[in-house]
Amino acid sequence: MFEIVFLGTSASAPSIQRGLSAQVIKHNEHRFLVDCGEGTQRQILTSGLGFKKLNKILITHGHLDHILGLAGLFSTFSRWETIEQVEIMAGKWALERIHDLLYGVRVLQPGKMEIEVKMTEIQAGEIFKDGDFTVTAIPVSHRGPDCFGYVFETAPRRPFLPEAAEALGVPPGPQRGALVRGEAITLADGRTVQPEDVLGPETPGAKLVHIGDTGRTDNLLEFCRDADALVIESTYLNEEIDMARRFAHLTAEMAATLARDAGVKRLLLTHVSRRYRERDIRKEARAVFAATEVARDFDVYQVLRGECVKVELQPDEAEDL
Repeated sequence: MFEIVFLGTSASAPSIQRGLSAQVIKHNEHRFLVDCGEGTQRQILTSGLGFKKLNKILITHGHLDHILGLAGLFSTFSRWETIEQVEIMAGKWALERIHDLLYGVRVLQPGKMEIEVKMTEIQAGEIFKDGDFTVTAIPVSHRGPDCFGYVFETAPRRPFLPEAAEALGVPPGPQRGALVRGEAITLADGRTVQPEDVLGPETPGAKLVHIGDTGRTDNLLEFCRDADALVIESTYLNEEIDMARRFAHLTAEMAATLARDAGVKRLLLTHVSRRYRERDIRKEARAVFAATEVARDFDVYQVLRGECVKVELQPDEAEDL
């Protein structure tokens, strides 16, 4: 299961109700901050998430409304020294801008702080793996080079069938665990039991696709195929499609068409402009794809195998920060 907390859902500039682009995606003990627009650290505190374990940052691209918050965040980190290492993963151009932001204005001073900042240049492909959980970077077309989206996915699994195990005389305990891991076992009477004897058909894992700013969807279709949730920008309405194309952004209808054609379970629109009413964005998208929501700051969704559900924000344990 994945959980996504929307911290900033506005396009280009903040509004009274919406901060700039930032989301936290959680899976087990892992926490990823995806983009870090201006004011993100305050949104983290307001949400109750705190900074604990927030040591992996994924950047979709290097435009300022997606990275300016890093200066304030690292200024806080450097003063409070609550995290030993933070890894920033992004394309080459974005990392160059982030380096200039953090070191050019001397937010960070190497050799004078406890925190280690690791900047990792990524390419399209798998960038993180832990057990059955992977994060894959996918190429995205926007203004400027090295723009990426991210696919969070758990591996397919075959459910254990206790009735089949009972019928074969497999006792509860380590032998059942071995079968779940795909290992054959030998029973006390000498019979061999294969994993396929007690495992059901393979079921897909949970899949969350996060895409920042983009001007195209045709190159994203296969990456989004059968996702349980698709988070993607919706900067314009179709009445201004020419402007959307000029600035390499999507309309609500374009995002919804991608969701429909890719067979996703739920579409979560973000990066919305102050020029439109939320209900008009929702109406345009739902005319194409009914399972659409326009995300608001501090909305939380859980992404499970086969579904995506909205839940109440549960603050993490209080921290000194």
